[in-house]
Amino acid sequence: MISRKVLRIGCIVLLGWLASPLPASAQVVGREQDIVDLRLGQRVLVDDGSCPAGQIKEVSGSQMTSHGVTRVRKCVPRLGTKRR
Repeated sequence: MISRKVLRIGCIVLLGWLASPLPASAQVVGREQDIVDLRLGQRVLVDDGSCPAGQIKEVSGSQMTSHGVTRVRKCVPRLGTKRR
């Protein structure tokens, strides 16, 4: 017979697993001007053709300044197939 303590621990573990966030898919836009409100730590993929083949531009909010969030741009490997 299973003790109540083991059942309680099992329920807590199950609830913790169910509450854990799933991996989020990145937002993809066609132009950097389409990014309206970039938050600190947010990453947006920009498919504007400015990076070499097999890569896509990633714009991320890196630092909070008095003028808002500073954007950092870099080319990262494209994962998966290109979508239209």
